[in-house]
This record gives sequence, structure tokens and C-alpha cells, in this order.
Amino acid sequence: MPAIEIGRALGIPIRVHMSWFLVFMFVSWTLATGYLPEALPGLSGQRYWGMGAAAALLLFLSVLLHELGHSYVAQRYQIPIGQITLFIFGGVAHMGKEPPSPRAEFLIAIAGPVVSLVLGLLCLGGTILAESVLHLSGTQGFVVLGGLLGIVNVNLGLFNLIPGFPLDGGRVLRAGLWAWGKNFHRATGQAATVGFLFGIVLAGFGALVVGGTVAGALDPSLAGNGGWLLFIGAFLGGAAWSARRQVGLRIVLDTTMVRDVMIRNVVSVSPTLSVQGAVDDFFVAYGFSGFPVTEDDRIVGIVTTDDVQAVPQGLWAWKTVLDIMRPSTEALFIPADWSVRLALDRMIQEGWDRLIVTEDGKPVGLITRSSVARFLQLRKA
Repeated sequence: MPAIEIGRALGIPIRVHMSWFLVFMFVSWTLATGYLPEALPGLSGQRYWGMGAAAALLLFLSVLLHELGHSYVAQRYQIPIGQITLFIFGGVAHMGKEPPSPRAEFLIAIAGPVVSLVLGLLCLGGTILAESVLHLSGTQGFVVLGGLLGIVNVNLGLFNLIPGFPLDGGRVLRAGLWAWGKNFHRATGQAATVGFLFGIVLAGFGALVVGGTVAGALDPSLAGNGGWLLFIGAFLGGAAWSARRQVGLRIVLDTTMVRDVMIRNVVSVSPTLSVQGAVDDFFVAYGFSGFPVTEDDRIVGIVTTDDVQAVPQGLWAWKTVLDIMRPSTEALFIPADWSVRLALDRMIQEGWDRLIVTEDGKPVGLITRSSVARFLQLRKA
């Protein structure tokens, strides 16, 4: 599902996933029809819905500040943040690379819960001050919303401190295991295992609550809570299991050199060739999605199917490869003794689907996303 960019903070794009609108409506409805009428009786339905929507926005602002806490510390360690995405379960900051040390991992992970706990305590403190000390009239609505925000932020901070990967507490656990065992991948696998077990326990407890309400042993009003625990437990367990599987993938990518997966028989095209000639004699004939462009045995750029598709077919006979190719830059070349993971990182950062492999300063092959995928498929087999 698509995500909409709504602005920037700390230079980071803030995006809202389409699933966020579903949970926004759900939270607004829950507050407007349940919590607010009980806490503030006697108001109009319109007022309840307005306050519910405002509270839902403030709750997600709290989540955004939580993620900005992670992002601010990550940026201090020169870790790029691609974007922050708000979605149905809260938010996630997309870090461009892993933390450089256990200390950095710990500080980045703990920053989010600290922000949430500080926000929660400030909201609760302001609520107590307004209600018990200042005795201000007409502030009951602000007191109710402040109390709600305070409780939610404190719960958000505490919940994220549970030591189960991929929660923040799981990342804190990973930092400790990393510092102790000096092995990042092993620490990730161990923390992910704890997260998986926690997700199973949470989902099992939720299933017991739901089963108890169905059997009549528990209050039927607890069925919704049990359902949420089951749903969140399954989500966390699945995320932890996925992270555990990715550990094996990362080990393979980190220990495999580019020369081991590169394409050695490189076919190149001339910049003076027409686009129509490139399509007929190279793209169709060889079935590749891109080719280096060479002139006098020197690589001057690269041309891909995306570049061809950007040109109307009626102009293919009149346009040359030089007109549509992407000129070569230093980022297009990668040494043969780099790891495959570094090559993939470079492709993602630069937006390329292939890189030119060099050895002793001379081009010796190509590495593409598809060649890496084929290699991984063979390893899996």
C-alpha cells in the first residue's frame, strides 16, 4: 500500500502509510463513543468526535516524536535515516545502516522509550497540576486528554522496553549480547529468538482471554482486549522470526565477495547506436535489463530498460543510446573484493540495479540484483 509524505523533521521525510487512516478512524471512534462520554458526560456527539480526532492525532504525534528520538541519536552516529513511516502499528524509522557499536545500538534503541516516558510524565504532571493545584475552570476536557496522552505515552515507553526483538527493548538486549559476545549477527539471532517466544506467549495469552469470554468464564467485554493481544503477539512473533531468518541471509551476504557472484561475460553497447538498434540487437537478443555503454574501451555510462521505456517508441529510430543513458559516476564502480551486502547497499543508495565490478582499476564484470537473487536461490537449494 502507498505512503503519503506529509512533511519533514530533522531533514527526514515523514510518510503516512494508508493503513494509518484505518487505525486513526478506529481510535477516533473508540474515544468518541466510549472513553470520552464516560469521562466527560453531557457533551454533544459532535464534540466527542472532534475531541476523539484531536486525541488520535496527538497520539500519533507522540509516536512520531518517539521515532524522532531514535532518529536524532542515529544521526549523531552518522547513520542516515531514509524516512519515518507511520502505519497501523505505530511508526518505524528506516535506518540506512546498522549501528557501528553496541553503545550506539543501546543509545539509539533507548532514545525512543525515553522520549515516550518523558512525554507521558510531562502530560500526567500537567494534568495533576491543572486539576489539583490550579483549579482552573473550563479545563476538564484538556485534563482528560492530557491524562489519556500521559497514560498512553508511559505505556508506549514501557511496552517498547520489553526485551523482545524487534521492540526497542529487544534492541537493547541485542546491544548487551553484542557487547558480551562480540558478534552482531549472533546477538541479533538471540534477541530475535527472545522476541519470537515473547510474541508466542502474548498471542497465547490473548487466545486464552478470547476463549474464556466465548466459554463464559470471563467478562465478554474482555474479548476485544484478548483479540488485540492475539493480533499483536502474532505480529511481533512473525517479525522476530523474520529477523531471525534475515540473520542467516546477512551472514551469507557479508561473507560472499562480489567476484563470486558477478557476471563475467559483459556485453556493452556503443553510445552512437540508435535506441531501436539497442532494443533489437541487445535487449531482445540477450534478454538483459541493462548494459554498460563503452566508447574507446572506456565505460561512459549505463543504459537500462527503464531508460528505453522513458522514450516514446516513435522516437527510438531517431534517438541514440547517448541521448538516454545515465552517465557513469564513481558510485557506478565497485571493487571485486567488496562484500555482496556492500554492493547491494550501494545499489539501493544510488538507485542502480547493477554495478560495474573493477579489479586493479579495470572493469572485469557486472553485479546485478538479479545475479545476487540467483546466487541466493542456489545457496538455498
